[in-house]
Amino acid sequence: MAHIDLPPGLPGITGLLTSYPETAKHLRGFAEALLRGPSSLTSAERELIATFVSAENECVFCMNSHAAIARSLFGADRDLVDHAIADFQRADLSDKMKALLVIAGKVQQDGRGVTEDDVAAARAAGADDKAIHDTVLTAAAFCMFNRYVDGLGTWAPEDAAAYEQAGALRAEKGYLYVAGCDE
Repeated sequence: MAHIDLPPGLPGITGLLTSYPETAKHLRGFAEALLRGPSSLTSAERELIATFVSAENECVFCMNSHAAIARSLFGADRDLVDHAIADFQRADLSDKMKALLVIAGKVQQDGRGVTEDDVAAARAAGADDKAIHDTVLTAAAFCMFNRYVDGLGTWAPEDAAAYEQAGALRAEKGYLYVAGCDE
């Protein structure tokens, strides 16, 4: 049960965004820019970073939500998401993505843990400044989103299928889309 009064039946951040529209519009806009805006990383790659950080933070709702979005965006390569969650170093990811997940993991622990060597390794694997920037910002943002969801005691569906339909919709329509509202 959530620590504050939220609409029944709306899990995770969904209930929070519904209850607090004054912050919802900014959080949705931020997520849209971060995960779908211009970047040298694909939206699928950025969703994978969000999933990885959420898994590391043990935020069940965010991990499952963003994993479903990433699976939808990766399409035929959807299994990469689960492999990356289990062990990204052994997953069939590019060297660039592995280097960026190292950086994301360090940001998740303490941003000051990112070293010049980590950035150099990402650059050597093909990451540009924008990819490094977007990785760090995504990791930092998802620490905030995860703590927002878990700090208020929101609930997360246990059935993995509950995330798949919502993930496909979010992958298609983005973060500004609100079901039941005019587009």
